[in-house]
Amino acid sequence: MLEDEVYEATNAAGHTVAIDMRSADIKQAQSPTELLLSSLAGCGAVDIVLILKKRKKTITDFVIETTGTRRDETPRRFTDIHCKYIITSPDVEEDELNKVAALSLEKYCSVAASISSNITFSIEVRKP
Repeated sequence: MLEDEVYEATNAAGHTVAIDMRSADIKQAQSPTELLLSSLAGCGAVDIVLILKKRKKTITDFVIETTGTRRDETPRRFTDIHCKYIITSPDVEEDELNKVAALSLEKYCSVAASISSNITFSIEVRKP
């Protein structure tokens, strides 16, 4: 514990991440729920990029916008999560990204498999 609402998590390798549950005006790191959304996005990003690179695709930019809807009651778990995958590539097609994103969320992503929320996604391919 660093403060009442500020913590630091350390894994077995000694890598740390700050956890900040203070109000937005003084917050300096992500909250636990924000970290969950970031973890889902990061897990999917690795899967998608690796699969596309194996297919010899060129990726010049990749952004994931992840949002969630939470219950009003405690526990305020996510009921729905949406990941929007925005890729800039001269040779990735929408149907291909759609298949790869679904494969990531449904088969490979450990974070998605650990969440009991309804997770959806959309895709966007931008040509440079």
